[in-house]
Amino acid sequence: MNTRVSPRHLATILWLTGTAALALTAGMAQAAAITEKLVIIQNGENIGTVTGTTDGASVSVDYYVDDNGRGPKHKETLTVGAGGIPTSWTVGGTSLMGGSVSESFKWEGGRASWTSQADKGAVPAAKAPLYVVNDDSPWALGVYARALLKAPGNNLPLLPAGTMRLVKVKAATLGAGKDAVALTLYRIEGVNLQPDYVLLDKAGRLFATFGGHYLSIRQGHEKEAHAIQALGAEAERALARDRQKALAHRYTQPVRIRNVHVFDPRTGTLGGLSTVIVLRDRVTAVMPSDQDTAEPDDQVIVDGQGGTLMPGLHDMHSHTTLDSGLFYLAAGVTETRDMGNDNAFLQDLMPRIEAGELAGPRITPNGFLEGRSPYSARFGIIPETVADAVKAVDWYADRGYFQIKIYNSMTPDWVRPIADEAHKRGMTVTGHVPAFDTPDRCIRDGYSEITHINQLMLGWLLKPEEDTRTPLRLTAMARAADLDLNSAPVQATVKLMADGHIAHDPTAVILERLMLSRAGVTPPGDVDYLDNMPIGYQRYRKRTFVPLKSPADDQAYVKAFAKVLETLKLLHDKGIRLLPGTDDVTGFTVHREMELYTMAGISPAEVLRLSTLSPEEYMGHGDLGTVERGKLADLVLIAGDPTQDIRAVKKARLVMKGGAIYYPSEIYQSLSIKPFADAPPVTAPKADAGPGDSLGAPGLFGGGHDDDMGD
Repeated sequence: MNTRVSPRHLATILWLTGTAALALTAGMAQAAAITEKLVIIQNGENIGTVTGTTDGASVSVDYYVDDNGRGPKHKETLTVGAGGIPTSWTVGGTSLMGGSVSESFKWEGGRASWTSQADKGAVPAAKAPLYVVNDDSPWALGVYARALLKAPGNNLPLLPAGTMRLVKVKAATLGAGKDAVALTLYRIEGVNLQPDYVLLDKAGRLFATFGGHYLSIRQGHEKEAHAIQALGAEAERALARDRQKALAHRYTQPVRIRNVHVFDPRTGTLGGLSTVIVLRDRVTAVMPSDQDTAEPDDQVIVDGQGGTLMPGLHDMHSHTTLDSGLFYLAAGVTETRDMGNDNAFLQDLMPRIEAGELAGPRITPNGFLEGRSPYSARFGIIPETVADAVKAVDWYADRGYFQIKIYNSMTPDWVRPIADEAHKRGMTVTGHVPAFDTPDRCIRDGYSEITHINQLMLGWLLKPEEDTRTPLRLTAMARAADLDLNSAPVQATVKLMADGHIAHDPTAVILERLMLSRAGVTPPGDVDYLDNMPIGYQRYRKRTFVPLKSPADDQAYVKAFAKVLETLKLLHDKGIRLLPGTDDVTGFTVHREMELYTMAGISPAEVLRLSTLSPEEYMGHGDLGTVERGKLADLVLIAGDPTQDIRAVKKARLVMKGGAIYYPSEIYQSLSIKPFADAPPVTAPKADAGPGDSLGAPGLFGGGHDDDMGD
């Protein structure tokens, strides 16, 4: 819009007097276009921007993120109608890994229609519905929040489906003196796996957002990033504490789990019907059911109904978030290896989980080291010199970290001194293969493990000058379609790994997601659970992540992923230890990682061993990994026999960890997810009953539930 005043208009203004002139000039000022800019921050560094220009009811948005060579880059246009609800919205550009984005929504003539990567449709609508953008930006959160503020109960039905709710968390003032800004913090629930948070100023304009990987903040106020992070951490912890109080069931008396088949990962077999007794966090007895003749009235009795009781599962490649704890426990995952994080966050979180204040699996931390480059990941430690890198190793060692993890931009010549210091401090080294390095050289320089199967296979696919700090580390995997696994380079690396007892953390599930996800189609790894998820997550999963220029590109990725599975089987057959991990935090991907191993030709029983006892042996945790007297009671009860069908692990009914019982059905209801299995019948002594416990099956959410929880 042109906001210049013409001579004719100026003469008119001069002719007017007093309040009339003031009113006209004020009206013109209000009509002027307003531009607002947010800066995207990760680990204290700017990695992108969101720029929104509002011109009356029309808004244009430019969204740009460059995070370790990845990030969405798109433009949006929208028109805001009655109640702050958009009547049109378009998005065009590229998504996280460069896949094409072309999305549109429009309401006119009593009809709402939309097209996105995930879906398309049209429905009659007497008034504009609140459309949830599939490929959105932080700007969308401000749009949603303002619309919800005007809605009855701050609650609105959504298009294509679902419900969104706005919860006021608290008022806050950032800055001091003339720089002070009065804000209100809100939580947006019901659409994604985790809630989003927005800070609005008195005028309802967006000041900041957080809740995912990124913090966005109004330009010019970047110095308040730490204060916003602290405010966010406080709000997120309060919600997490409330959920833990409601969902963790603790008893002072023994818990007697009857009518279960116990899985033994050493033999890969299920035993006959048994009873397992747990007191607080330790197994006190495992006995055949026919020896369990007692009828105690002072114990918690769980009827396993013939299901399988097994050690808790593991995610050997996690990047912990505050929200990830409940997702993992609901999926039967009781231990994770954190492969890189914000160090201050993780150091604060781990003791809170250990103390039972917050829900979550046991965490074994790895120390993240990255090199400095335009593509650097922005967490962990980024040393400026090799001497700084060695000092960073000592920092992690002093805090009990298990391993050092090296990332893409690390200088290859620094790997050996880093590994030497790690070995001296009793740690081993894992990680990506740094750009312009090779898996073989990394092993010779001190790696005891290679992370990600693409990082391993790229050593057989790339030219020496090609840069894996870019999305090439994914897109080049299409070349694996024609890879000969009997070729000399492949066999040389595999022999080097076998001879050196080098482990491998494949995260094959993430490769499947990135290589095989296609717009509008439920990905193969998500078929068993996606319909149960909140609508925002369902739609996010139905997209194309990789650039596809032709049908040949599509087929190349399909064939290449089949080669990934062949490589998994080759490594396993050669005796190389596989460490099932996901590079995700939902728990569902742990199940799919296991399923992929069986698709590669590894038996379900062996996959169960790789996912329970084997990680404990690798990390030296002798108290875990089997169900036997004296061991820590990290257990999961599932309905069915996973030694026959690995997909049985997707239906956990009860999980024990750290002396607490969790019922996945309760957890999922609290997270706006439709449960996958019901809880087993439980009888608890009335005098010992905790929140939600009764003389029957648990029913925490059978009636009302805490207003701070999702619907």
